[in-house]
Amino acid sequence: MTPPRIGVFALQGDVREHLLALAAAGAQAAPVRRPAELAGVDGLVLPGGESTTMIKLARAFELLEPLRERIAEGLPVYGSCAGMILLADRVDAGGSPLEATLGGLDITVRRNAFGRQVDSFEEDLEVDGVAGAPVRAVFIRAPWVQEVGPAATPLATTAAGHVVAVRQGPLLATSFHPEVTGDIRVHEMFTRIVAGR
Repeated sequence: MTPPRIGVFALQGDVREHLLALAAAGAQAAPVRRPAELAGVDGLVLPGGESTTMIKLARAFELLEPLRERIAEGLPVYGSCAGMILLADRVDAGGSPLEATLGGLDITVRRNAFGRQVDSFEEDLEVDGVAGAPVRAVFIRAPWVQEVGPAATPLATTAAGHVVAVRQGPLLATSFHPEVTGDIRVHEMFTRIVAGR
């Protein structure tokens, strides 16, 4: 069986780490910066970064509408941190404006919910769909899911009770950054989603 070709939105954010994690998870990993590159992938990762900047760059590189179309058509997409914000149908921006998202996930997210960079932290989480030991979750200026709509399913919750991982069909999102820990199990789960297993 040919490994799925999974792209990483490569205009901003922690692109290299996701490419390495996807390759280790058995996928063909490729950066995506242009509509033609997006058209050639079976799945896509939206990395951590700055969500407002990512939307502006997607528009500047003529990727915004193609991304929305592919998501609406059922493209599997995994969003980590800022990627979760981009996939959310609704955003509580906490006073900072976000002009648009890509949408697809029936959730409301709160941007920078855990605080500023200095408030970054780590926590061990049980994540539905990830077998074995808890996942070491790294939160950096992370959002949380304020409301999970009926179409989406929570996969992980912090000790404080905040939903930080969700899935809706082929869409997966986490508030945390699994690509920075060396634990590829979340990427393996997404690779299985893309492969239809």
